This record gives sequence, structure tokens and C-alpha cells, in this order.
Amino acid sequence: MKRPNFIVFLTDDQGYGDLSCMGTTDFRTPHLDRLAAGGARFTNWYSNSPVCSPSRAALMTGRYPGNCGVRSILAGHRTATGLPATVPTLPTALKALGYQTAMFGKWHLGMAEESRPHNHGFDEWFGFLAGCVDYYSHVFYWGMNAENDPTHDLWENGKEVWLNGEYFTDIVTRRAVDYVRRAAARARPFFLFVPYSAPHYPMHAPRQYVDRFPHLPPDRRIMAAMLSAVDDGVGAILAEVERQNITENTCVFFMADNGPSRETRNWFDGCRDWYYGGTTGGLKGHKFSLYDGGIRSPGILHWPGTVPAGQVLDGVGAAMDIFPTFLKAAGGDLAACEVDGTDILPMAAERKAPPQRDVFWEMNRQTAVRRGKWKLVLNGQLVEGAPPEDEVHLADLDADMGETTNLKDRHPDVTAELRQTAEAWRARMEKRWEEEWIPQSTGTVTHA
Repeated sequence: MKRPNFIVFLTDDQGYGDLSCMGTTDFRTPHLDRLAAGGARFTNWYSNSPVCSPSRAALMTGRYPGNCGVRSILAGHRTATGLPATVPTLPTALKALGYQTAMFGKWHLGMAEESRPHNHGFDEWFGFLAGCVDYYSHVFYWGMNAENDPTHDLWENGKEVWLNGEYFTDIVTRRAVDYVRRAAARARPFFLFVPYSAPHYPMHAPRQYVDRFPHLPPDRRIMAAMLSAVDDGVGAILAEVERQNITENTCVFFMADNGPSRETRNWFDGCRDWYYGGTTGGLKGHKFSLYDGGIRSPGILHWPGTVPAGQVLDGVGAAMDIFPTFLKAAGGDLAACEVDGTDILPMAAERKAPPQRDVFWEMNRQTAVRRGKWKLVLNGQLVEGAPPEDEVHLADLDADMGETTNLKDRHPDVTAELRQTAEAWRARMEKRWEEEWIPQSTGTVTHA
């Protein structure tokens, strides 16, 4: 059997509801809608963290963030360490099987030499390494102080490059299209990672996209413009896949790294009010929160001939599942890897029941677990720095996807069992963190 190509698209700070195939009605995302219609759309897909670096680490390693050495947002200075070199990644595992590997976009898993993409399995890469950049100057400003000046952050295969005035989303798309063309001409399969930085602040988009949405308020208008640029980029890359006649042998996954940002720095005008440009599609919470608005993501799996078209799946999946799913599909040995995720292809390709398992999250003092329809959040946070809304919150997500009603007193046995399970998981992770990862130092911060 011919081994498949793999493409992963990742967006940044995108709400669960911010695709037209996920329910938004004030703008359209036709290329992603087409991708979803031609495969499986997940209604219960999750990132493994409500912030950037840990969610990306989970995707790359197939592990919970605390089990791969990245639990918080990583710093943006040029010596900031990140994903430990000792942790295998998906591109490393696929490269060992003969795959070509490439990344174009936002890395955010470390800026120090040992943490950069070429030391984690990528044959070639282009993009930035910190948490965000200006979309036109490619300068990292955020988190700076008197000791850390703004820093240019645009790289190609480890060497700094300057493309002033070019919109970052468009550059990523062009590079990815060119890569598909080159990779398809070779005899080996490829893995292409396209982590777009949009719609993460700063809120930038070319006029051609902004002008599409004169009817929308300013905050929503720029969000729609940024996501439309991504949608067009996905369409261009997949059009090249079709031109190369490799669609049937290319497995594509799309997701976001966490929920929408409400940070005031999105506004660009000194406004201190929360930002309202993104939507969670009715979910509670946002970026930084372990309520579903911070962690539930659009999830789309497309593989013609293998994954039947037109599916809407309600089984639970998470970013850490991509590693084992792709590695097994490529003929790799999962037994040789430490992974926390599971292969989701039987659910999507063979219509088998989703795996029965608990899925966990942690962020600062927050801990959460999902088991079937039940979701328990401990010390859940809605506003950064504020006290927890509820120290213990239990929701039935089948009946109440917005986690509006706390059922902890109506179901004390479920609450007690899930709390014990979540606290035991957190304790194991903390123990490993102290014994294994703290000595390696991840250089984390709590913003951007």
C-alpha cells in the first residue's frame, strides 16, 4: 500500500464557531467548508491546552503538555528554550520512515538553537519562533520591557530573512504551495505542517479582505478578514494538491490551537475593554480558560477514499491524537512511542465507536477532565487573574454544551469520582514535571 502524504493546518486563537461549517453566519469560509463536506467534521474536538505553546507541543508529540516538557506559553527572546530535544516529534517519527518534512508558519516551541524546527525533525522550515509578530514587519513586540527590545523574528531554515511589507499569511501560503509542488515530484511521501498565525493579534489584514465585510463592526470585520485570508490559503494549497494528482493519497487535518482571545491588546486603539471579535459558538470561556470555549476547536479530517465524506462525528478527539493516527497510517510502530493520544482513524474511516477514555487538561490552578458526556472543571477561570468562577463545576455536555448549569450537587457521586480522577492525574503530572522537566528549564512566561 502506498504511504499517504499528511498536511496539518493550524490556526491561532480561533473560536470554535468561527467557520461557516461550524455555524458562523456573518462570513463564509468556503474552502474549509468544502474540506469538511468531503470528510469528517468533529463537533467534540479539543486542543490540549487553552494557550499556544502547550497545545502545539501536544500536537507535535502526541503527549499531554506536562508529559512533553511544555506547560506554559514560551518566552520570545532569542535564547528562550522550549520543547526538549529528548522528546520525539511527529516529523521525527515520520522522517525515520522515509518521509519528507516541512513547516511554514508559527513555531512557538522555543527560540534557542536546540528547540528550533530543524532539531525536531523538519527538513525545511520558514516562519517565526516566538508567540506572535507584526504581520508586515515580522517584529515581535509583545512581552517586551526595558531589558528586552522588540525583535525581528522571521527565519528560513535557521537563517534570519527580511521580507518587510509582505503579509505573513500570504507568505506562508506561497511557501506551502511551492513545497507541495516540489515534494510531489519526489518519490517519497511528505508531511507538511502549516501553522498559520491568524487570527492571533496584532489584528492585521490586507485591504482586499477587509473590504469584503463592510457590514461588520470593526472587531468582527478584521477577524473575518484574517480568517478569510487563511481560508483562501488553505484553498490554494489544496488546489496544488489536486493539480499534482495526489488528493486521494493525502490525509489533511485542520484545527485551532485554542479558543479566541479576549485580550485588550487585540483592539489596537488603547481600549481597555475585552475584545469581542472571535466567537466560541455558544461555548463558555475563551483563551486561558479550561471551560470548553478555551479548548474546544473546529476539527476536520479529510482523506478521500479512506474517510467517507459528509460525516459529522461527536466522538471526543484531541490534538495529541494526530501523532498516533498519522504514524500508524504511515506504517509506524506505535508500541515504540510514548504517546497519550489514540488512533482516531477507526472512528472516522470505519465508523467505529470512539475510544472510551478520560481526557485531561491543566492550566495554572485549573484542572479539567472529560469522560463521555461529563466535564468537570476545578478552579475554572473566565477572566485572567480573577478568582475561580466555581471551585468545582460539573456539566453534562450532551445537554448543556455551554456549561451553563453546575450539576455538582445534583450528581455528587459523579463529581467525587471525576474530581479524584482529575486530581490524581494532576499529581502524577506534577511529580514527573518536578523530577524530569524542571531540571531542563523551559523558560516560560504567562502572556502572548
